[in-house]
Amino acid sequence: MAAASPPASVAPRRSGSRADVLVVSIAATSGWRIAARELGASIARTGATVHTVAAGPLPRVRTFPLTDLVQAHAARGACRRGIAERRPRAIIYCSITAALLWPSPGAVWLDSIAAENRPGRHGIWQRVAERRRLAQTPLVLAMNETALAPLRDPHPETVTVPCPVEPSGSPQRSRDIDVITYAGDPEKRRLDLVLDSWRRARRGNETLVVAGLDRLPGASDRTLEGVQVAGRLPSAEYRALLRRARVFLAAPKREDYGIAPLEALADGCMLVSTPSPGPYPALALARSLDPRLVDQDLAGALRVALEDPVPRYAERALELLAPFRRAAVDRAIAEQVLPRLLPGWRA
Repeated sequence: MAAASPPASVAPRRSGSRADVLVVSIAATSGWRIAARELGASIARTGATVHTVAAGPLPRVRTFPLTDLVQAHAARGACRRGIAERRPRAIIYCSITAALLWPSPGAVWLDSIAAENRPGRHGIWQRVAERRRLAQTPLVLAMNETALAPLRDPHPETVTVPCPVEPSGSPQRSRDIDVITYAGDPEKRRLDLVLDSWRRARRGNETLVVAGLDRLPGASDRTLEGVQVAGRLPSAEYRALLRRARVFLAAPKREDYGIAPLEALADGCMLVSTPSPGPYPALALARSLDPRLVDQDLAGALRVALEDPVPRYAERALELLAPFRRAAVDRAIAEQVLPRLLPGWRA
């Protein structure tokens, strides 16, 4: 997940003061670090006091069940510390994993659930714990309307609260990067498929920029003409590349939320993607903007984007992104979330 433009840092009004809301984050990925920061900033803009605690650093382990156990245990410890320090009136856990071993009930902000993204042995204990937590939580903050779709049990009370996405700067009329992709996790992002599709689609001197990696896996064994590696960039530099790019290319194995393609749309890129599974809200936007650009045949979709773009794509994308903007998220927090979590709350 690509880095977003961070809001101003949020701190309690005074050290040791009681917080209205404690936000508990595992912060194992850049996406959830961004999300926790954005959530805290949104809560603070309503006038509530907020304190954020993060679990980490965490050891790398081999399997999904063990990874989730390590992360959930660390989130439990971080939550306990936050409760002791700030005596919060309410708690919001960032991700279902952060809530699996919670020491105290709270709301859960999630992009997807283990019933969908931890099939078979990968979710042998998480799915059981998840059902229990979703039955106990006072409120689910779902990043997408379909986040709880795989849940067979009755749904808990739910409010849609996306992780907000904003344009990073003024749009550029001239875009000198043909195609850009983000491959922080090459396997999850199916970088091999992206590079193969680019090899078949490229014409003339067209260039693909790969961000999120310092080098391409196995690049020493093959010639990759028309590919430039941007490396791991600070947020502002990465978003500046998006503002220069015509097309953002994505082929995730599955996408729970996918802030990188949303950022690309916000910065004026056309989104070319495989129809990957998962909530993946940017996929629905891409289909609405130009269904020809969502296809298993990435090479063919790329040629369509580069040679036959639909008019006003970027302007229409910004219109469709209105529910993902900070102003919309702030309204949801102020009008639907805090009144449910903080009795007597008035913004």
